This record gives sequence, C-alpha cells and structure tokens, in this order.
Amino acid sequence: MSKRKATLLFLIVLIAASISVRLLNGQPKRAEKIKASPAPAKQSTPESSVVKPAADAVLAAEIDRILGSTDTQQARFGIFVTSLSDGHAIYSHDSDKLFVPASNMKVYTTAVSLDLLGADYRWRTSVYGDKPDANGVIKGEVRLYGRGAPDLIAKPKGDAPSITKFADQLYQSGVREIRGNVIGDASYFRGDLFGLGWQWNDLQWYFGAEPSALSVNENSVEVTIAPSNKKGSAAGVVVTPNENYVHLTNNANTADGDAPTTIGLIRDLSSNEIRVWGDFPVTGHAFSAFLSVHDPALWAATLFKQALISRGIKVGGDVRSRDFRIAENEKFDPPKSSELAYQDSEPLGEIVHRTNKESNNLFAELLLRTVGKERGSMAPDPDPKKNQSRGDDQAGTAVVKAWLQQKGISPSAIELRDGSGLSRLDLITPEVTARLLVAIAKTAGATTFHDSLPVAGRDGTLSSRLKRYEGRIFAKTGTLTYVHSLSGYATTSTGEILVFSILCNDATADRQTLAVIDEIAGAIADFGRSPMQR
Repeated sequence: MSKRKATLLFLIVLIAASISVRLLNGQPKRAEKIKASPAPAKQSTPESSVVKPAADAVLAAEIDRILGSTDTQQARFGIFVTSLSDGHAIYSHDSDKLFVPASNMKVYTTAVSLDLLGADYRWRTSVYGDKPDANGVIKGEVRLYGRGAPDLIAKPKGDAPSITKFADQLYQSGVREIRGNVIGDASYFRGDLFGLGWQWNDLQWYFGAEPSALSVNENSVEVTIAPSNKKGSAAGVVVTPNENYVHLTNNANTADGDAPTTIGLIRDLSSNEIRVWGDFPVTGHAFSAFLSVHDPALWAATLFKQALISRGIKVGGDVRSRDFRIAENEKFDPPKSSELAYQDSEPLGEIVHRTNKESNNLFAELLLRTVGKERGSMAPDPDPKKNQSRGDDQAGTAVVKAWLQQKGISPSAIELRDGSGLSRLDLITPEVTARLLVAIAKTAGATTFHDSLPVAGRDGTLSSRLKRYEGRIFAKTGTLTYVHSLSGYATTSTGEILVFSILCNDATADRQTLAVIDEIAGAIADFGRSPMQR
C-alpha cells in the first residue's frame, strides 16, 4: 500500500486545482458475555500533582522543551508514556483529552480482533447452488457468498483465496453449464456501506473503499495515465484490472512539452463511471492512481462469471448482487443450501500484520465488522430491540469498548465510529491508547500484534522515519488532514520497554508536526532508567 500512497500523493499534487482531496492517509468460539465490572477509577492524574522520580523528571523536561521550542504552537498535543513492566506513568501531557486518532484507531481494532478471535482465525468464502445433473448442468443460480475475507483476489497468488480457484473447483467437480444468474452475496454483514463520519471526497479513493462482506482485489482498481507521443491527441488512460466493470470517459489531452499538467480524475460515488480530463504535457511521465469500486459484490460476481467462462463453463444468466437490505422472504440461508466449493482466507494474524504495516483501511473495517458479527453478544445494546437491527460495525465498536472495560481501562469518554480511523468522529485519549497497548502485550496475541506494527527505519509506514532508532521503536502511524499520531513501543537505551501514545490535532504544518512527533519518540527511546530507578 505504500506504493499506492506515493502514486496517489503525486496525483493529488497534479490535480489539486480540479478536485479537493483530504488524504489520510476458522470456526468462531462461542461468545461469552462480558460480566459487568465496577468502573475503574479515573486513570489520569493531573501533571501538576505528580511527584516525578528524578529520571522521569529528566524525560518530562526534555519533552516539555521539545513542545515549547517548536513552530507548532497552535497544534494540540496529547502524550502519555508508561512502563510496560509495571504500568508506572512516566509522562503525561493532556493525556485525558480527546483527539481524532487517524489510523491509530487501527491499534484498537487489530488488538481486540487478535485477542477475541485469535491469530489462527480464518474467513470462509463459499459458492452455493444446486448440484449439477449427470451432464454437468446447474439449472438454477450459483451464489458467491462472502463472510468478510479481506484477501480474496481475482487471480491466484500465494495462499490467498481467488476467484479463479473457485472456477477451477467447480470445473473439477463436473460443472459444465450454469443456466441461472451468478450472484455476488454480501448479506453476511449488516450495516452502512461506509463508516460514520467518512468524508465524501475520500470515498472514490482506494482508502475509502466499501467494506463489503464480499470484497475482492481490495475493492479498488488502478488507473494509469500517460501522454501520447503526439501533441493534440488523447492521453492514454488504462484501467487495471479491466473487466469492463468500470466505464471510462477519457477527455485528457496531450499538450505541449512546457504546458502545465492539469489532469483531473473522478469516480461518481453511486456508480462506476470514471472521468479523466485536462492536459498532460507530451514530455510528462506516466503515473497511477487507485480508485475504489462501487458495489464490490457485483464486481466479484462479474469476475466470477468471467472466470467460469474462461475455465470452459457456459453461463446463461446475468450477474447480480445482494446485501442485507432485501425482503425477509428473499434472504439467503447458507445451512439450507448446497455448498459447491469454498476457500479459507489467510489467518487473521497475517491480516493484522498487513493492516498495521500498510495502514490498510479496508482490512481494518472488515476486522471490525467480523468482531461485531462473531462477538457482538458480548456487548449487547442496552435496548434489546436494537440488537437484531444493529449494524455489525456498531456491534464491533461496542465490543472494543467492552474489551477495554474488561481490561480495567475506562472507555466512558471515548467515541469509536469505525475501525480504520478514517472517520472524523473517532475520539480517543493518549492514555487509553497506551493502556490498551499494555493490555494487549499481556495476551496470547502479544507477539503477533507487536510484530505487526511498523518498525522505525525499517518497514511499513515508518520505513523512512526515525532511522536512528531502527529496530527499537515499533509503532502505528496515523495521518489525516491536520491530524498526526504515533503510538507503540520503544526500547530505551537501558533495555526497558516503554509504551507511548502521541496524538496531535489542529496541525496545519505537516512537516514540522511530524518532526516534533519523531523528536519526542526519539527522546522516549533515549530515556534511560537504571533497574534501581524502575
């Protein structure tokens, strides 16, 4: 996903005058109700009343110096640092105040998913239909039924499930003709198409893709734009993969070599109509952008039908999609149907790894909905009548808050509206975030979670940051317009592991803000307490 971010950022620079973009960046166990526990005492202690040990005071003075000597005075910072070993609060600055977290929301989603579902959990995607007759004919429809697998792709690659493999499975089972329709069924999840609080101009980009129960190819396509070799002719525009699911209108022109690049690109939000316009200098270089697709289940059905035909299976019907918003008598019941083929996803631990390293929004949203679907009964709505109609995303955020409560972390002040952090309505505190990181470090999924975080100077979204601390800081980044965050673990100069959360809102100076955050993270890693001081 890092390559996608780079190409998209380049595109945004080119088309800023045309469009406004705010870039941010297995069977389940039986659910058990979380027993109500007394509300924990307020966790934060006002900084002024804390008597700090000498070593802690040194770190506090250094972080205060950094905050006081920057050009980001109008930005609002919240910071909390604690010891992983004993939970001792080492530093706090507005750590009980609410902040928009951006992608730091993903540490909540991935940590709770790992602990409640386990690293070995897998999603099952199935094909249902009548069994073929002696001539290999299925007279009715076939249904590609998704249960939220994040890694389904069109063509085989590694261990991921693929549409092509489903076509192979049906052919090998003797199917030679399907006379009915091909249905892409996303009805497993209930809830809104997008997260509450997502901005409309994020939705056309890959990072705003619809979190469908039947997702494929991360619900996005690549659009590559290049000038032709002749001035005055149309610029080249290629959509990959190209199965005629999206419709392209190309009004982009190849202009003089010294002409400014004025390329615009948009996908209509309720369709798959893509329009490209503007001038591209003949001497310019090709670039790509990644756009989300509308109705991923219908796209999956389209890809499935094409794969079936390519494999030698005749298909007489059309493609259709279904979600939970259908009449009760039309709802599909898998246990009462014949499963013709199935594939399991890669394990949840691998999905969490990709979610945090790449900051993959779609994966995070599917994790949240899966937690809501599988463990929603652990956090029922106070109004019993709402439980059957509650969205799986809403159930997922309720489970996350219940998990925090179970771990002795009060979630009463925070507000969670999605799983990825794309929502502007998410509100968390640095202290709750840091204490969550402490809590997950004491579970069976601790190593998997820790290793999923980007490593300073080495990989993921921290590959080019904090190089001096390579291998010593594992942390999740977060970026929205005017929002930056960094939360994770730092190994100090004396080998102690500290947990930290740095959240910053109202940051209009991006570079300076990132520099301040990195300087603070570096100060935490440079911090040293002798064993006697711990």
